[in-house]
Amino acid sequence: MKFSANLGFLWSELPLPDAIRAAKAAGFDAVECHWPYDVPEADVIAALDETGVPMLGLNTRRGNVAAGDNGLVALPDRVDEARVAIDEAVAYAAAIDCGAIHVMAGFAEGQEAHDCFISNLRYACSQADPHGITILIEPLNHYDAPGYFLKTTTQAVAIIEEVGAGNLKLMFDCYHVQLMEGDLTNRLTKLLPMIGHIQFAAAPGRGAPGQGEIAFDHIFAHIASLGYERPLGAEYKPGGPTEVTLGWLPRS
Repeated sequence: MKFSANLGFLWSELPLPDAIRAAKAAGFDAVECHWPYDVPEADVIAALDETGVPMLGLNTRRGNVAAGDNGLVALPDRVDEARVAIDEAVAYAAAIDCGAIHVMAGFAEGQEAHDCFISNLRYACSQADPHGITILIEPLNHYDAPGYFLKTTTQAVAIIEEVGAGNLKLMFDCYHVQLMEGDLTNRLTKLLPMIGHIQFAAAPGRGAPGQGEIAFDHIFAHIASLGYERPLGAEYKPGGPTEVTLGWLPRS
C-alpha cells in the first residue's frame, strides 16, 4: 500500500517546499496539496525533483474565503471567476507535473447550480485533457460544509455520467463518505471504476487513523484487494506535530 501526504493539513506550518521534503523524510510515497498558488512553481518543482515524490493533486481556489466562499464552480453568477480559477489550476498543475485537480463546487443548490456545475466541469475537462490531467469532484459532508453543492457519491456519479468526459473522476474521501453515507467497503467496491483518488481521515473527528469509527486496517486491506495501487491520500488534521501522528504509516 502506498500513501500520499496531503500538505494542506500535514506539515501545514511549513512552507510547501519544506513540507514536501518532510513528507519524503517521513516515508510517504507522494504528496498532494490544497492551494499552492502563492508559492513559485519553480520552488515546488525543485522540491519535487529533489525528493523524487510526485504531486498528485491540488484544488481550484475557493473564491473569497473571508466572505464565506468554498468553491465557485456551481455558482451561476460566478462563471467567469470560476473559469479563471480553473485556468489557473490547470496552468499550475501542468507546470509542476501534477496529475489531478479537485474542482470545488461551492455553496449552492437547485437546478441552476446543477446546470452551471455541469457546464463548468465540461470546460475544466476540456482544458485539462491536453495536459493529461484528471478533474476530480469530491462530495463534502454537511457537518463541516453545510450547504455545499456536492454532498453524496450518488450525486457525484450522476454528474460524472452526465458530463461524459473520460478525465472526470470521483474523489472518494473515506471521512466525508462515512459521515454522509457509510458502508465504505461496498461503496469502494461499486464505485472503483469511477474513482480517481482516495483520501482518508478518522471519523467523526478527522484525526489520524486509529481513532473513531472507521476500521482502517480493514479498509486499506480491502482497497488493496480491489487491485487499487495508487497512493491513498492522508488528509487528516494532526492536532499537533505531524510526526507524532504517523504510527499508522507503514515503514519500509
